[in-house]
Amino acid sequence: MVRRLEVGFVGGVLLVAAFSTGYSFLFYLVYLVAVVVGGSYVLTRLGLTDLEAGYAVNRLYGHVGEQLKVTYTVRQASRLPKPWLEIHNSTNLPGGLPGRAIALGPRGERSWLVRLPLSRRGHFRIEPLVIRTGDPFGFFEASATVGHPVTLVVYPRIERLPFWRLPAANVEGSHATPVRTLQTTPLATTVRPWAPGDGFNRIHWKTTARHGEIQVKEFDLEQTADVWIFLDLERSIQAGRGDDSTAEVGVRVTASIADRAIAENRAVGVTVSSHRATVLPADRGGRQHLKIMQLLAAVEADGSAPLAETLISTLPRLRRGMTAVIITPSASRDWVRLLSTLRPRGVGCVVVALDAHSFAFRARERDRSRDVGPVDDPDAEAASRMRALSHALAEYEIKTHVVTAGRPLAEALAG
Repeated sequence: MVRRLEVGFVGGVLLVAAFSTGYSFLFYLVYLVAVVVGGSYVLTRLGLTDLEAGYAVNRLYGHVGEQLKVTYTVRQASRLPKPWLEIHNSTNLPGGLPGRAIALGPRGERSWLVRLPLSRRGHFRIEPLVIRTGDPFGFFEASATVGHPVTLVVYPRIERLPFWRLPAANVEGSHATPVRTLQTTPLATTVRPWAPGDGFNRIHWKTTARHGEIQVKEFDLEQTADVWIFLDLERSIQAGRGDDSTAEVGVRVTASIADRAIAENRAVGVTVSSHRATVLPADRGGRQHLKIMQLLAAVEADGSAPLAETLISTLPRLRRGMTAVIITPSASRDWVRLLSTLRPRGVGCVVVALDAHSFAFRARERDRSRDVGPVDDPDAEAASRMRALSHALAEYEIKTHVVTAGRPLAEALAG
């Protein structure tokens, strides 16, 4: 716009000077300016005619660590070349989508592929395709918008937990563990010779007839059928930054455990104490898996309620045979006593403690490596609080997994 005003001002001055003095050289300059400006205007107006363009994304959802592929196609049906076209999408995806400037010959076509790694969970938006063109002097510019905006949902990364196990409970229809029990369950796995104390209802008569001696059935101890996950996202207790923060690791732990449980055909419920406590009732199947992933894609570590309040409001929903999985960076022991009431109700309990001290210290170490400033000594008091929490959970015989910064989840949640 500024350049057009400058050209208009210069053209007006030349026109007045040409008619005032009558010099042919000034008239020549006036004609030259008129031809250049007029030609630039016509070239810009024709720059987007007979043009077709579009883009396609290969997915509308994905997990952190996967790739988004965007295919662009631009073609023109005109016999006139398009010397300059600029194509780009506006988006709030981390890193953005790179634009491209191309030239098309008569009836030409161009296609290219853009790969973008999905590095952060959340809901993102890809705006419609924008095509711009102009003249070589920058006097005029034309643009067009193609297509519709696209919403992309990026779910948290799911890590495989091959050695993750839930506490055992006598619940019919669950999965077996390699632990023998004297109780009769629906999971009879093998037979053995009779021993004093075995009940007659455990005798396997067909095997007894075949072997000629009394054989009794052995049973496996069952695991809990359902899981209820509590994710603590209270703002004041989080530590670390980015992917190495307690909030992001807690979300990954929740997604990984939920994915494993649903794959085992368990019902999974989730409670997230973010800005507003969100409760997802227990259910099983692919639809529940999608609900959990969509919830975890959107949550933020902006909660204000402590974990004890969340447990008080949600624990009554747990029924006999469930397992409560508590995922928290809190080193406070106020909520430990609440978990002691679960065992008499037939509810199992597992705590995944995120060592906030290690996450904070790892962030300080990174700052030191970048020469941001001096690094304080490790907070011995925070480490002491974590040890005290582990001892308090051990007193109530609550199974605990401690996740420290940089440690693989499959290793931290093993056994």
